Amino acid sequence: MMGFLRNMLVMMELELRRLRHDRTELWTRGVQPVLWIAIFGTTMGAVRGIDTGDIPYTDYITPGVLIQSTTFVSIFYGLTLVWERESGILKRLLVAPVSRFAMVIGRSMAAGVRATIQSLIIIPVALLIGVRLVPNPLLILLALAVIFFAAGGFAAISILIASFFKTRERFMGIGQAITFPLFFTSSALYPISMMPPILRGLATVNPVSYIVDAVRALMVSGDLDQLPLDLLVLATFVLVMFALASIGFRRIIE
Repeated sequence: MMGFLRNMLVMMELELRRLRHDRTELWTRGVQPVLWIAIFGTTMGAVRGIDTGDIPYTDYITPGVLIQSTTFVSIFYGLTLVWERESGILKRLLVAPVSRFAMVIGRSMAAGVRATIQSLIIIPVALLIGVRLVPNPLLILLALAVIFFAAGGFAAISILIASFFKTRERFMGIGQAITFPLFFTSSALYPISMMPPILRGLATVNPVSYIVDAVRALMVSGDLDQLPLDLLVLATFVLVMFALASIGFRRIIE
């Protein structure tokens, strides 16, 4: 067990080293979420056509935008594996005495490190725009933990995709085909009750809806009644994705 944890931490440390030497991608990826909150949120909030209860619309979509950013960061994390396979680095890594399961989880959780740091960039900007968060540091920390593990689950999806599509062009196309439906058929931008029946059914089985609801409850509304269900769905999603990615990981070097 100690060796397993050590291998995971090594993968996460590798990601921190990359971020330390190249912060450009981190900052540039933070621009789009800020634009969603600052422009889309304030514009749609002025329309007042979306019933978000007592929560201002800009506050309502902030958790969804954070998860959108997390999804985009994580779902394309498998591009690193595609590049490492093409360059031969992955074969050298696979000869190390590390279990495939530990390697998959470690690489996935490395995406969680990147997503968490990016969230720490977006949240202060959201506060400057006027978004009001719950004045409870413990709930904010728990929300960041949800983002961290959600990023791991989405990164596991990217590893699974990389095991089937071995060129960057195909990987990018499949990644976009997955992320946009997940985002727009969730409660990230509007309540599920406003959706047509078909989309409402898709939203109820979409893990992004539960992840967004968990972050929204912890950061914005403070209503924790549905939080146990949201966390249960998150845990199930992450574990299933880890298992599938570990099985598919063997195909990456074939």
